[in-house]
Amino acid sequence: MGIRAFLIRRALNMAAILLVTVLLTMAILGPSADAILKRAIEQETRAEILQNKELVGKFKDPGELENYVKSQVQGKVASMGLNDPWYSPRRLWAIAIRVMALDFGQSYYIRGYGGSSNVRDIILEALPRTILLFGTATTLIAVLGILVGAAAAKRAGSLLDKAVLGYAVLSNSFPLWWIGMLAILLFSYTLKAFPARATPTILPSDPAYPMALLYHMALPLLTMVLMGFGGWAYIVRNLMVGILQEDYITVAKARGAPERKIVYGHALRSAAPPIVTIIALALSGSFGGAMITEAVFDWPGLGRLYWEAIGLLDVPVIVGLTYVSTLIFLLSVFIADVLYGVFDPRVRVG
Repeated sequence: MGIRAFLIRRALNMAAILLVTVLLTMAILGPSADAILKRAIEQETRAEILQNKELVGKFKDPGELENYVKSQVQGKVASMGLNDPWYSPRRLWAIAIRVMALDFGQSYYIRGYGGSSNVRDIILEALPRTILLFGTATTLIAVLGILVGAAAAKRAGSLLDKAVLGYAVLSNSFPLWWIGMLAILLFSYTLKAFPARATPTILPSDPAYPMALLYHMALPLLTMVLMGFGGWAYIVRNLMVGILQEDYITVAKARGAPERKIVYGHALRSAAPPIVTIIALALSGSFGGAMITEAVFDWPGLGRLYWEAIGLLDVPVIVGLTYVSTLIFLLSVFIADVLYGVFDPRVRVG
């Protein structure tokens, strides 16, 4: 299979999975979403009418006003297509097309920093912060893990190798959220080295906001890197120990090739496909775990937004975040597939 056919096939698979994700999300939230949306429309319409004193004054009695409110609510419900059941094919298809075009509608309760209730705007405000924190953490974890893992594999059985194995087991034995709370207790409340909350106290419109955001990011970033690179080093070490036993490595050693070139030029290159896959899955997986991590550190990203949306049962935000999270995961897998196909052409077949 050529690289073009390989890419087209992967892209079609990704589109099909996105469509299924949207339909499944609607199937889970559909019955509740209709009731919540109708209640939100009624509250919004009633508030708009009651704020118009001139309009309210035209009604002779409360019953007439109530009938007017109900007629306005029914008109809005009908205009939004909510009279059809959530499972009607026409409505499901329309929602799926709208969501896949990144039109998530309006939030019921959550507002962006600029006051916008557009779900896409709210997500786009939070997304860069999640990418900044988790992208930086994953990059540092991968670089440290590869370097430490390669050094341990080169000296298999040494004190360094045993220390790496021990640290990997220890760092992966505790959940990140628990270590995060201990880190906040130690570094924020005891040593007072970092702020307890990762959300800056100034608005994004303030020129000092970027630096304040980086300063508030330090503690969650440090915690994630310290807890994450041990597992990476363990995986890379095990991959490379097997590769360093291969015949072509023995031949390279017999020819007098420098050890540095053998380890980082030959062995690490052979281990690249699984490492690339792990990096992609770790990056997308870290976004999936962002909800707990960001909630613990109060980081203003997608995870905390998801947490708030679930607490408020803000269905449009939940649907939008579910779609964006799935899209990020699939893009990560897609990039991993492409890189894997470049490193090892055999995976393009089948």
